Amino acid sequence: MLNKVQYKLLVLILFLVSVSQLIAQQKGYVAEDILRTKFVIETAQSPDGNFIAYTVFTPRPFTDKPGADYRYLYVYDVKKNSTRELIGDKSSVFGISFMPDSKSILFRARLDDAKTVQLHSISVNGGSPRLLLDAENGVTDYRVSKDGQKIAFISTESQPVKKKELLEKGFDAEIYEEEYVDRNLFVYDIKSKSTQKLTTSVSVWEFTWNDQGTEIAAAMSDKNLVDDSYMFKRIFIVNASNGVKSKLVENPGKLSKLSFSPDGKHLAFVSAANINDAVSGSLIIAEVPNVKPFEELRNYSIGFRGSVMDVVWKDNQTFLFSSEEGVDITIREQKINDRESTLLLDPAKVVFNSFDYINGKFSFAGNTPRHPGELFTFDISDRSLKKLTDHNPWFSEIKLAKQEKIIYYARDGLDIEAVLIYPLNFEEGKTYPLITYIHGGPEAAEQNGWSTGYGKWGQVAAAKDYFVFMPNYRASSGRGVEFTMMGFGDLAGKEFDDVIDGIDYLIEKGYVDKNKVGIGGGSYGGYFSAWAATKHTERFAASVVFVGIGNQVSKRFTTDIPYEDYYVHWGIWTFENEELIWERSPVRYAHLSKTPTLVLHGKEDPRVHPSQGLELYRALKTHSKAPVRLVWYPGQGHGNNKNTSRYDYLVRTMDWFDYYLNSNRPKDRMPDKYPAFKF
Repeated sequence: MLNKVQYKLLVLILFLVSVSQLIAQQKGYVAEDILRTKFVIETAQSPDGNFIAYTVFTPRPFTDKPGADYRYLYVYDVKKNSTRELIGDKSSVFGISFMPDSKSILFRARLDDAKTVQLHSISVNGGSPRLLLDAENGVTDYRVSKDGQKIAFISTESQPVKKKELLEKGFDAEIYEEEYVDRNLFVYDIKSKSTQKLTTSVSVWEFTWNDQGTEIAAAMSDKNLVDDSYMFKRIFIVNASNGVKSKLVENPGKLSKLSFSPDGKHLAFVSAANINDAVSGSLIIAEVPNVKPFEELRNYSIGFRGSVMDVVWKDNQTFLFSSEEGVDITIREQKINDRESTLLLDPAKVVFNSFDYINGKFSFAGNTPRHPGELFTFDISDRSLKKLTDHNPWFSEIKLAKQEKIIYYARDGLDIEAVLIYPLNFEEGKTYPLITYIHGGPEAAEQNGWSTGYGKWGQVAAAKDYFVFMPNYRASSGRGVEFTMMGFGDLAGKEFDDVIDGIDYLIEKGYVDKNKVGIGGGSYGGYFSAWAATKHTERFAASVVFVGIGNQVSKRFTTDIPYEDYYVHWGIWTFENEELIWERSPVRYAHLSKTPTLVLHGKEDPRVHPSQGLELYRALKTHSKAPVRLVWYPGQGHGNNKNTSRYDYLVRTMDWFDYYLNSNRPKDRMPDKYPAFKF
C-alpha cells in the first residue's frame, strides 16, 4: 500500500508523463524532420502476385560525405503481410522489375566500385545481388521480354577515339551540343549471354516490348539533346530480331508512356494533342502497323477534364489509365470503342505518379495530405485501396496542420483549384502571414497529397503558423488541353492574375494579413516569384526566387530547351516581338521593387542559366532599395540533389520568410547570411 506522500508523488509523475506526451504530440513538422523522412519511390509486382518490390527514398545523413540521398530496395510478402530490406547500406536502386518466374528482382544500380550503372538481380529471399548485364557504358533503362529470355536496354555510345586521345593529353575543350553520344537500343539474350545492337545514329528514350517478344515500340529522336527529348521524339516499331524499324505515326511534340495491347495489335501512348500543347497528357491509340496520320487517330482525352499520366491494357479491348484531375489522381477503365471511361479509383483517396499492374491489382507509391509516400495497392475486383507499409512511424508524434482542396474564381470567372494548408494553431477570426508556393512548368500541377519537401515549405511553414497557398493557375496540367493552352503566348499574364485572385480570395475570407504575403518557387515558380517582386511589388512583402527567370530575352538564348520554349510557351521567336518578351521580363521592373528578394541558383543549371539569377540580383541591387541576396549552389543544376544544398535551401528560405513576414525586425536589413543549421 502507498502512503499519502507516495500516492501524491505517483499522481504527479503520471500527470507530468501525460503532459509530456501531449506536448510531444503537439510538436509540428520542422525543417530537421526532412532529414529523417523516408518515402516509397517506385513499385513492381511479381507475376504470381506473391511479392511487391519497392524502393524507399532514404535521406543521406550529414555524417556521410555530402551527396544525393539513397534509395533502398525492399520486398513486401503478400501472403505473410510483411516487408524487409534487401539492399541498403548507402546504395541507390532504380528501375525495379521481376523476372517472369517471380523468384528474382531486377534493378539498376552502381554497386561496389563500379564506374557505371549496371543491371543486377537479387532473390526475393534475399542474399547477395548478382550482376546480370554488364554494358560497356552502363544501362540507362531496360525491359524484360514476357518470356524472360531477352532484355532490351538503352546504353550510350562510347566517346570517339579521337576525343579520348585528346582528353588523355589534357585537351579538355568542350564543343557545345556537338559532342553528345547517342542512346542506342540493344537486346541481350540471357541464355547465350550475347548482345545485339538494334539502333544506330538515333537516341531512344522510352520503349516497351510486345507480349510476343517480336517487336519493340520505341520513342526516338535524331539527337541526344534535351530539346530533342522534349519536342522531337517520334514512335517507331522495331523488329527485335534484326533492328529494322518503321515509324508508327508522326506524333507532334511531347510524348511519354507507351503500352502494347496483349495481342500486339494496338499501341496506346500518351502525348501532346498538338505541337503547341505543353502537356503530354492525351491518350491516343494506334493500330500496329498504322496507316493513319496522327490527326485521324482517336484522342480519348478530347473533352476530358484531366491529364493522363500512365496507361496499361487489361485485355485486348480494354485499357486502364491514371490521370491528374485537378488536385486529385484517379484510375479509370475504358474499352477501345466506348465513348466514356469508367471511374475505378475515386478522387481524393491517394496521390501517386505512376503504377504497376498485374492481374487486376495496381501497386504504387502513394501519398496523402498527412503522410508521405508508402506502398499502396488497389484491387479492381472489390475496389479496395490498402496502405501496406509505414516507413515513418515517428509521424504519430507529429501534429500536422489541416490541408484541403479549395476552389475560387478568377476575375474572368474561370474556376481555379488550389491546395491550402492552414496554420498549425489556426484560430477563426485571426489573420496570418501567407506563403504562396508556385509550381514550375507551368505544365505541372499541385496535388492534394503530401506537400512538404526541401523545395516546398508545406507543413514546415504551417508549424510556424503560416498559411501555405498552392494554386493550379491556368496553363497548369490536370484540367485538359484547353486549360493548358490558356497560358500560351501570355506568360505571367492571366495565369499570374489567377495567383493574385487567389490571394485576394484568402484575404477576403479573413484568413490572411494583406501586408504579410510572401511568394516563392522554382523554375517557372521562380519566374513568377521574380515577377511578383518587381512588376507586382506592392502586393508582396517577401520573395524567394529559385532557379528562376530574370530576363526572358537573354533566357531564351541561354537555355537548353529553346524549341520547347518556342513551341509550347511563346509561339514566337524573340525577334518577332521583342517588346513583348522584354515586357514580360522581371528585370524590366527591378527599379520599382520594394520587395525583399532572395535569389538562389545552381551554378551548373543548363535549363535556366545561372546568369538569370545574377541578372536579377544585379538589377535589384543596382536599381531597387529593397534588400536582395544571391546564393549560389556549386555543383547543382536545375534544382538541388545534394543533401547539404537541399537542407540549406529549406532553412535559408524559411529564415527569409520569417524575417520579413513574421518578425518586427528592421525590414531594410537582412537575416544572418549563415542560418542556424542543426547538423
